[in-house]
Amino acid sequence: MVVLAMPPWAASLATACPFCGTVGQSLAQRRDAAAIVAVGEAEGTAAADSSSVLSQRFRIDQVLRDTAHATVAGETVPARVAGPIAGTAVLFGTVIAATPKAAVDDRSWSAVAADETLLGYVAAAPATDLPAAERLRWFAARLEHPDPAIAADAFTEFGLAPFSAVRAAASALDPVRLRAWVSEPGIDARRRGLYGLLLGVVAAAADDPAVARDCIDTLHRAVEAPADDFRAGFDGVLAGVLVAEGQNGLDSLDRWGLFGRQARPLDQRHLLAALRFAGESLTETVPRGRVVAATAALLASPAVAADATVDLARYQAWGTVAEVSRLWDTLGADDPLVRRAVAGYLTACPLPAAKQALEQIRSRDPQRLQQALDAAALPAAR
Repeated sequence: MVVLAMPPWAASLATACPFCGTVGQSLAQRRDAAAIVAVGEAEGTAAADSSSVLSQRFRIDQVLRDTAHATVAGETVPARVAGPIAGTAVLFGTVIAATPKAAVDDRSWSAVAADETLLGYVAAAPATDLPAAERLRWFAARLEHPDPAIAADAFTEFGLAPFSAVRAAASALDPVRLRAWVSEPGIDARRRGLYGLLLGVVAAAADDPAVARDCIDTLHRAVEAPADDFRAGFDGVLAGVLVAEGQNGLDSLDRWGLFGRQARPLDQRHLLAALRFAGESLTETVPRGRVVAATAALLASPAVAADATVDLARYQAWGTVAEVSRLWDTLGADDPLVRRAVAGYLTACPLPAAKQALEQIRSRDPQRLQQALDAAALPAAR
């Protein structure tokens, strides 16, 4: 059996927002994972150590939790910081060796700048062992909070949550606010993708047809808006269309010309990301066959042909052997990534037609075929 190495995006598909990039840990995760949570006051300036890790000293004013019994108010500790902190911070401590002799000395600290509002937020945030949908209902009201740190953390919580939990929390999402955020030019790039996805969730769950129609219209306008070089969050907006309209959303994307060779390469990369999401998370409303057909339609697009080929192999869509094998002599003539993807697909495919196609490529282009197989870490073609 041949196992294809999947690209980095494959690991993120189980989360609510594979379009949000790396979001890191939320404050609630850091709080609940810490043995010690305290409030401290900065003393001195931040400085980098020999490993370029930025650290700053803090005087502990109040211990909020200390399961290791290793901390006392008034002591000063060094903590990792993302940037210099002036004033109050919330401190998260980990006891590395919790023995009676070493508990106090073997601690590791990190700090986040915090005012009273953020301290209250950290204290009140739902525990991480509660049901995910229940937690998201609490964080939904704090998306785009006036405090930037709270807004960023609420975004992080949604970026980390399973998509099933997001759907279950749809009633807590405000369609009016989401429509405004998707349409706002100055909104954070990564957040636009999440809000497009959430708008699709609201539309799909809406009992009022007018609410659903308004959400879908907003998503359509976002897709049809004049494109800039980056088109921030476009992948999440496209995914929102598929969430809201199911397989009919694929027809909408086709009408906008996103599958054609004249489409912008970056838009097609966004489209492929939305199709991956549909193939993983929308199987009840977007049949796998439609996702496969839409992905296969992108084989003719130079910008995404290699990735589309890998996706088809991941779906075990072996009905596209002829289309994939032709790529070797067309787009693969000048693109080693396409050749690598073709070699991987044909080697993984169990059909006799795939073996025959590999033999034909080997007979006329043995050196580059072997290079492609080596690059993909696959067995030699036989």
